[in-house]
Amino acid sequence: MIDIEKTRKFVDQCWGDEIVPTLVEYIRIPNKSPSFDPDWAAHGFMDEAVQLFERWARAKLADVSGATLDVVRLPERTPVILIDLPGEIEGSVLLYGHLDKQPEMAGWIDGYGPWIPRLEGDKLYGRGGADDGYAMFGALSALLALRDQSIPHARCVVLIEACEESGSYDLPYYVDYLAQRLGKPSLVICLDSGCGNYDQLWLTTSLRGMASGTLTVRVLEEGVHSGDASGVVPSSFRVLRQLLSRLEDEETGAIRPSELYAQIPPERVAQARRAAAALGNAVHTKFPFPAGMSPVTDDLTELVLNRTWRPQLAVTGMDGLPKPADAGNVLLPYTRAKLSLRLPPTLDAAAAGTMLRALLEKRPPYRAQIAFELDSSAAGWNAPALAPWLEQSLARSSELAFGAPPAYMGEGGSIPFMAMLGEKFPEAQFVVTGVLGPHSNAHGPNEFLHIPTARRVSLVIAQVLADHAVQSNAA
Repeated sequence: MIDIEKTRKFVDQCWGDEIVPTLVEYIRIPNKSPSFDPDWAAHGFMDEAVQLFERWARAKLADVSGATLDVVRLPERTPVILIDLPGEIEGSVLLYGHLDKQPEMAGWIDGYGPWIPRLEGDKLYGRGGADDGYAMFGALSALLALRDQSIPHARCVVLIEACEESGSYDLPYYVDYLAQRLGKPSLVICLDSGCGNYDQLWLTTSLRGMASGTLTVRVLEEGVHSGDASGVVPSSFRVLRQLLSRLEDEETGAIRPSELYAQIPPERVAQARRAAAALGNAVHTKFPFPAGMSPVTDDLTELVLNRTWRPQLAVTGMDGLPKPADAGNVLLPYTRAKLSLRLPPTLDAAAAGTMLRALLEKRPPYRAQIAFELDSSAAGWNAPALAPWLEQSLARSSELAFGAPPAYMGEGGSIPFMAMLGEKFPEAQFVVTGVLGPHSNAHGPNEFLHIPTARRVSLVIAQVLADHAVQSNAA
């Protein structure tokens, strides 16, 4: 039996003495994902981050007999770190995370910044600590805590990629290339998700898919005087609004085409209702609304379902519009918008992307030049039912680590790796969790890692791996 207090002490000391200082170094590295830094290889920041992770892990594994660590590099692709720890029982476990980062974003508080690590109380500010730099450290601290007590575990493979924030487009090549080394895990643990609060363990039951692309509307070859042209030449911005209205009801935010919806399973509705009850108004108060702003509805369960199972559109970037201070009386030649369409977990993302392009490009208003370029599509994921042993283990782990029962809820983001693994390992059990809780603001300004939650998640991993070993032996 695992000594949970001894495990807690081991994990906490490892985090305090080694992991947090290493994450401080990591945050300083601007290793943006390749979609945001096409010259990532030449800049060298991704290699710098990989080397930092590699040095730490090699030092920790130096005394672990049979453990191996490889930085695998396929031509013209971001690298992956593959760590293999032999086990004492049959079977294997795959633990997943990533180390590439989102771009800077504006709006950081003065004195804070994406590459400026700042430790304040329980929070480590800076890009990438929570999303998802902590994952390798959390996984290895859990495994080393088990070995410290001679607690058996299955063979564990830790896979850290460097392309997740770009849609993991490099990862399928590595999964195929490393198929023999990855084996067929009976348990997959993903540490790249969120948590509804910092008071209990949160398990992700589903992930939305995504279709992302750039919509361009061109009405002129060059800008012209608005006093001369307005009323004769249609505004490219107005045409853009017309096209978006084909997709989204601007009054409610509801997506119009029925083909972009999926039936929500009854058990997911029930879990959403319980999650909403556990969170209360924190479902929406976690967001930095300006004074007086309200969410799209007061129904908390509907808010949970909106962000986990229903399609939603976000315009995430614009081009063709000068800054207001630089804007003269000119009717602009074009408007370009980056669209991010979140999709239900069970919807075919590739088919949705094709449908989206057809919807936006058909029957161009005024025969304007319309082009929608699909940048990427990511499949969603709906978790398989938990085996009784795993459900019991998670309940026990949450009580031991957090002093509260676990909660189950879908996440609105996308982790393409989960859908890929779900297809490749249909018999595997999945534990998808993370540390991105209220105000942690992944991808945005003032992102932070809540360190106590990360330590507790490490403790949960240790307990689950110990329970997995017991279950595997019994089987």
